[in-house]
Amino acid sequence: MSGGKQITLLDGGMGQELVRRAGKATALWSTQALIDAPQDVAAVHRDYADAGATMATSNTYALHRDRLGGGSSNHYAAAGTDIQDMQDQLEDLYTLALDAAESVRDAGRVAGSIGPLGASYRPDLWPAHEDAVRLLTEIVGFLSPRADVLLFETLPSVAAARSGVEAGRTRDLPVWLSFTVDDADGSRLRSGEPLSAVAGIAAEADAVLINCSVPEVIPAALEALAPCGVPLGAYANGFTKITEAFIAGGTTADGLTARKDLTPEVYADQAMSWLDHGATILGGCCEVGPAHIAEIARRLKAAGHTII
Repeated sequence: MSGGKQITLLDGGMGQELVRRAGKATALWSTQALIDAPQDVAAVHRDYADAGATMATSNTYALHRDRLGGGSSNHYAAAGTDIQDMQDQLEDLYTLALDAAESVRDAGRVAGSIGPLGASYRPDLWPAHEDAVRLLTEIVGFLSPRADVLLFETLPSVAAARSGVEAGRTRDLPVWLSFTVDDADGSRLRSGEPLSAVAGIAAEADAVLINCSVPEVIPAALEALAPCGVPLGAYANGFTKITEAFIAGGTTADGLTARKDLTPEVYADQAMSWLDHGATILGGCCEVGPAHIAEIARRLKAAGHTII
């Protein structure tokens, strides 16, 4: 079939997949698996590679000093509890995560995941610019020797995009910016700012994406990002909603619920429609698993696209 596109196929969610397989969630979420069973992280990477993913996203989304900091003031500590300070293990955890991601290099490239500072969906917790750049640059340093792409994920605001680009450009690697948008209005960031406001910053990146938002709002988000003039992509989540309790903190992934209607076939319908809005990078976020990625791979090949 002529007219096919070259599509990068990302993997799906890591944290929720690990929680599902472990049968439990902790305040450390996906980091707990690196501590208890790094082989389980490698197994998830392999399942995604076998499903057709050509880029493994490192299990480093939550590896930040604030998330590993001790005390009850940690945003992820349940009420009345403390999290042990593990900041001295930060570099070792990055090594474990990259070891796991590189175990599937036979299937493609490695995206070094850099999750949001403060907390997901909380632009109000994003540090001041100089502090953010300093913290992100440290992480870029951990990732850059072994990653092929620096992937700044779930960016909730213009300020987050600005500090991500600045930190990313301290190394000679492609910088991908991925934004999370309002689940009722894909043209707006979680901060309430219009997504179009990041166009100038995003144009400095090598690709710009949408993640951890419901699939139904992805088309509007892609349209808002089109003027950036760089490759576009999307990987949505499969939550029923991001609860107020989860956003407020002090709860775990158990406080979130997966949609029952988002089967691999339904998710693939959504993902394939994003191609019509300019996307050339597809994948999945939380609650999107290997079966979903396998179905997207099957659809892409059937439509005459090439997965790169």
